[in-house]
Amino acid sequence: MTATSVTPAPVASWRDWRSWPRSVVGLWRRSMRFRTIAVTLLLTSLAIFITCVAMALVIQNDLFESRKSDALEKAQRAVAEAQTTLDNSNVADDRAALQALWRSVQTDLARAAATDLITASPIESPEGGGFIPPEFRAGGLSVDMVSDQLRARVAEKGDRQQSWQSIAVPAEEGSSPPGIVVGQQLLVPGKAVYEVYIAYDLSDSDETLLFVQRTLWLAGISLVAIVAAISWLVLRAVSAPIVEASETSARLAAGDLGVRLPVRGEDELAVLARSFNAMADSIEAQIKELGELSLVQQRFVSDVSHELRTPLTTIRLAADMINDQKGDFEPTTARTAELLHTQVQRFDTLLADLLEISRYDAGSVQLEVEATGLAQVAEEIVDQMRPLADQHGVELRLVAPGGYSPVDMDPRRVRRVLRNLVGNAIEHGEGRPIVVTVDSNQHAVAAGVRDFGLGMRPEDAQRVFDRFWRADPSRKRTIGGTGLGLSIALGDARLHGGTLEVWSELGVGTNFVLTIPRHPGDLAGPSPVPLEPQEGIADLGVLTQPIATADAEGGDR
Repeated sequence: MTATSVTPAPVASWRDWRSWPRSVVGLWRRSMRFRTIAVTLLLTSLAIFITCVAMALVIQNDLFESRKSDALEKAQRAVAEAQTTLDNSNVADDRAALQALWRSVQTDLARAAATDLITASPIESPEGGGFIPPEFRAGGLSVDMVSDQLRARVAEKGDRQQSWQSIAVPAEEGSSPPGIVVGQQLLVPGKAVYEVYIAYDLSDSDETLLFVQRTLWLAGISLVAIVAAISWLVLRAVSAPIVEASETSARLAAGDLGVRLPVRGEDELAVLARSFNAMADSIEAQIKELGELSLVQQRFVSDVSHELRTPLTTIRLAADMINDQKGDFEPTTARTAELLHTQVQRFDTLLADLLEISRYDAGSVQLEVEATGLAQVAEEIVDQMRPLADQHGVELRLVAPGGYSPVDMDPRRVRRVLRNLVGNAIEHGEGRPIVVTVDSNQHAVAAGVRDFGLGMRPEDAQRVFDRFWRADPSRKRTIGGTGLGLSIALGDARLHGGTLEVWSELGVGTNFVLTIPRHPGDLAGPSPVPLEPQEGIADLGVLTQPIATADAEGGDR
């Protein structure tokens, strides 16, 4: 005999129960069907609740008024018959006959009033004394149960007039069901004036009212359920095409250009489906046309770039030879040879960038990965760019608290990114210090290039990676950039699965941050180098000349 263990069923944790409001809020935001049904049920429930409450109050009031009128009528008829009996009797001072008459009056009151809750007591006796009929009570009702206000009204109104009030009538087992008591005077000729109180039990009315209220609430709940079912069916029929259109449009936006909506009938949804399909056909045709134009453009750039390589190589060799002999030329000719050499070099750089861009557009770029420390790469670039920085009177600083551990990257492309960023910072730094920061965390390594130059407007910073775009076309390039450097740098960063971001503020400076994940596709958490720097120019401890306000930076940005 083997023992078996039973795994208990999972119980929802307190955290699960606390998360359901967020789920409902999320469903409310995402689902039009849920919002419509919820609003419909809420408004329907509110309307039915108000209707049921109003009907219950009206029925309660009508039922009470009906029972009150019936009680007043019965009590008045009973007292009137008793008064007639007393008026028609002639017992004089015969005590025995008076007692018999009084017992007959009690019997007539109970019979005519249709209740045994009756009591009577003398209010006043005629002068001269003599025997008067005693107080009587039936069904446990006594004068003491009647309020002083009702007794005062009965004593003031005289005979033929009634007064009433609500009362808790005595009943068995100590219960006190609701009731109504009617008071009126009864005159025993020549003897005394009595106050007579007749009470009626209204518990049957409460039971009737409770039954009516229960019926109303059950009908209301059933009506809400019916409305919910009808709303769900109607919304399902109406929203199904809308949901289908939403899913189809999402697929179209994701790049599936072949999706279309089925057209059913001739109603508004059918018109929507036909319009959507026509729009999708137009978008597909335009995208195909643009794709073909893009391929033609890429092929043209690639072909032209390759075709220009051979003559450019010849021109560069000739320009180098002429530049080497410029010392033998006249000053004007020597200056011309120098300009020719410089522009040929710039042309060669532009052609190389165009070829690189064409490779990115064709999707033929591949990384040559090797384990490299980003801090060492940054240190090499700072050393290479220091002569250029000295020419512009710029101080280069390297701050590297981290980034020394090797990370899989393409060092050639990372060097190109950092070289481009540092070169831009030198050109637009306005002679102020440039800080290159390298740091790392468990997810990524990052390098930031911070200058304290003119800075850019937010709308300019959003376009800084566009090809050939310049924030201020009037500013000349002093280093000889091609206008493609930042675009290529962004491609290199994305090729590594990383990011290249920019922060800039007009008159404060600019900060570029290159972030590379330690593992491809695993760029989680914040960058080790913050995008928005915390330090200012004063924190560097260097006094520089004030910077004139300008619109934005130019150059390769």
